[in-house]
Amino acid sequence: MRRITGEAKDETLIELQSVTDSHLGDENGGNSVNSLPGHTETEKLQKNKDTVFFRDGVRRVDFVLSYVDDKDGEKKQERRRAFEANLEKEGLELETEDKSDSKDQKTYFLKIHAPWNVLATYADVLKIKVPFRTSDVPHGQDVPLEWLSHPFRLPEHIMRPHPDYFTYPFDKTKTDFFLISDKDTFFPPSTRNRIVYYILARCPYYKEGLKERDKTGIKRLLSNGTYTAAFPLHDCRYWKRARNAECESERYNFYQHWARFLIFYKEQPLNLIRKYYGEKIGIYFAWLGFYTEMLFFAAVMGVICFTYGLLSYEENMSSKEICDPNIGGNIVMCPLCDKKCPFWKLNSTCLSSWQSHLFDNEGTIFFAIFMGIWVTLFLEFWKRRQARLEYEWDLVDFEEEQQQLQIRPEFEIQCTNKRLNKITQEMEPYLPVTSKCARFCLSTATVIFWVSLIVACIIGVIAYRLAVYAAFASVIKDPLRKIQLVGRFITPQLATSVTASCINFVIIMILNFFYERVAIWITDMEIPKTHLEYENRLTMKMFLFQFVNYYSSCFYVAFFKGKFVGSPGNYTYMFGKWSKLRNEECDPGGCLIELTTQLVIVMSGKQLWGNIQEALLPLIRNWWSSRKGRRHPENHYSRWEQDHALLNFTQLGLFYEYLEMVVQFGFITLFVASFPLAPLLALFNNILEIRVDAWKFTTQFKRPVASKARNIGAWQEILNAVAILSVVTNAFIMAFTSDMIPRMVYLYAYGKNENMMGYVNNSLSIYNISQIHEHNMPEERGDWFGNSTTTCRYRDYRYPPGHQKEYTHTMQFWHILAAKMAFIIIMEHVVFVVKFLVAWMIPDVPTGVKARFKRERYLIQEYLHNYEVERLKLQLSASFITEPPSEMSLLTDKQEMVSECLLP
Repeated sequence: MRRITGEAKDETLIELQSVTDSHLGDENGGNSVNSLPGHTETEKLQKNKDTVFFRDGVRRVDFVLSYVDDKDGEKKQERRRAFEANLEKEGLELETEDKSDSKDQKTYFLKIHAPWNVLATYADVLKIKVPFRTSDVPHGQDVPLEWLSHPFRLPEHIMRPHPDYFTYPFDKTKTDFFLISDKDTFFPPSTRNRIVYYILARCPYYKEGLKERDKTGIKRLLSNGTYTAAFPLHDCRYWKRARNAECESERYNFYQHWARFLIFYKEQPLNLIRKYYGEKIGIYFAWLGFYTEMLFFAAVMGVICFTYGLLSYEENMSSKEICDPNIGGNIVMCPLCDKKCPFWKLNSTCLSSWQSHLFDNEGTIFFAIFMGIWVTLFLEFWKRRQARLEYEWDLVDFEEEQQQLQIRPEFEIQCTNKRLNKITQEMEPYLPVTSKCARFCLSTATVIFWVSLIVACIIGVIAYRLAVYAAFASVIKDPLRKIQLVGRFITPQLATSVTASCINFVIIMILNFFYERVAIWITDMEIPKTHLEYENRLTMKMFLFQFVNYYSSCFYVAFFKGKFVGSPGNYTYMFGKWSKLRNEECDPGGCLIELTTQLVIVMSGKQLWGNIQEALLPLIRNWWSSRKGRRHPENHYSRWEQDHALLNFTQLGLFYEYLEMVVQFGFITLFVASFPLAPLLALFNNILEIRVDAWKFTTQFKRPVASKARNIGAWQEILNAVAILSVVTNAFIMAFTSDMIPRMVYLYAYGKNENMMGYVNNSLSIYNISQIHEHNMPEERGDWFGNSTTTCRYRDYRYPPGHQKEYTHTMQFWHILAAKMAFIIIMEHVVFVVKFLVAWMIPDVPTGVKARFKRERYLIQEYLHNYEVERLKLQLSASFITEPPSEMSLLTDKQEMVSECLLP
């Protein structure tokens, strides 16, 4: 095989100049490009290096490896020589670009081309489905008022880059069965680079006769620095069509119709994404787009619920009573902490009570029920969309025949023991049970340690809240009088909640940074057998950690804060009385507004930080790497040099995209009852997320190796679990965190004239100030409110001093508790019944898809049968013509001649 390096390329380029000039016609109005006066031939050729072909202009570059010479050059050269020799034995064709032609004068580029024989062989091995006949099944039916969707549509050639075909797994012995018009273009570039990467991942780099199992695969060569990068090429620059007419310029189409934010309202070219990047990335964008579409309905209902809170603002009797100087202004509340907290007037929480009503009103109950049903509709309709994609993208029987279930190269290398596979009757590597158990125990212990570390950090944040509340209370003693500028808006509760939420967010991001690396390490240590098993294990570890990391603070505020406070004279403390950290109390309006604050800060902060990481950091990195060593414009550099400067899209790149969205899904379902506008924030974020991800894939990342995936994998089960848990959490939030149930009980059982007048006074119990312990009293014994009162109020339902059951719970407390439990049971059962009813009524696979799939199966069998019959006929006719007469046939002929002669 001829490998061209150095000066030999110049002659080839000169010979191909006329061919390249003809391709330039499209960009210059059909006119050929003539050399300008004073320009040398070399300068003229420099402009034509943006190509995806070998120097002969015929063979396509399917993969590129790069490397540099360094201090360990001899060892690495030996590895490269052995590796490249083995690649050539596999049938791949190689071509090297000398470092003198690279922009940094250091990097060599090895271009790899897979000829037809190699592609056909491995397409047969991997059972890649290819077209054998144009589909005659109607694609879809006319939709009423379809013209309304025209502004959101993309051009047909973008949405459907190729016609629909009936497909069948490729068979090298039946090439005439398939629609092969041109062997060079029969397999699309995404399939070609997938096959080449399959070979690279399993090709050894030891010399012949020296079998060293660990010296196998491009991954190890990249990790030990033998090669610096391995990537398939983009087909052109994203802002300009390719000069070569044989290049599809699909990257340019992505940038024009998908990767720009100004077209955020347009649909996504999912078929083109699948064709260019592979099914795995296509499934991700299909899921993200569908999730965003469904968020629109949740956001609309959330806005309606929030609007109801605004419109009923003036009808909020509880807030009116709190803000009334004659009611709330005359109610003295007991200190909220020991020593540092003074007695305070109820009307100092006027603003927070109005804010609470915006999210804690009658509409919130209906919104919580709606979200329980919405999440079911989302998951069920996604199953239908996924089933349609499985059919259209030939993924129906994928897991039984495709690369995802192939054994990982790392498993083959590290597992030296072998045993007989009962199905294939072949020897295969396996991990002994003792080793598997030891690795599993170490992995489990590591996960438990990190989860415990998160819990410890959360306890530390809670201790901070308890300690700093007293400090804020001593500074903000009387907000209406002491702090003129912001006192009306800041209370000790709000200041504590905001600062604690910010600290908690910083801790979340720090722990997340370290645990990501730990999770990958322990998953690698477990040595999963298949790619699917590896991703599923890593997914479960990461989500368990993220679940505890992101949601634990919200769970604390929702279900623990203010629930274990005790009462004056019998307060409860976090670590006992010696710690002097008294458990936090909720505002008179409830803890829901604090849960809202916590949710907004963590959710918005995560989305903001995520967008900065996804958009700005890749842009800065690529800008810096592209400017180093460049002295000429972009078009003076080859396609492989331009792509080499881009960021790598790692195997776990898509994993982090899913993780970000699933964590967001948890925020808008688990705690949505506290913040109805959460779906709206998620909707805005996802509209931006789709275009940012598209922009990254199109402009900032090297082209990923195409890979297949039938569905979203383990994320589907995680979404189902979160959906079920969300019903429970929202029911408990409405019952125990919201103040809705106590208000309803008062309205229908204790209120006069069935209105809310007197509710605030009813919800506050009385305590005798003289009975408060010394260590609970404020340090400043000054004149509080003119010493005009001997009692203070606190949030609970207990008998007043002097009653025979003083300071014990009243009957109203037990009525409210019974109403809360009844509400939880009723809401959960109603939502679960509707969920299961909806899931039963909506089939996972649309009827039309089932019918089309059955018809395709029938036609495949019919065409395959006819093909085999015709092939057999041709073989029989060919054998009849070419086969010499046998002895039996000659004897028969002689007997016939003798019989004819004996006849009279």
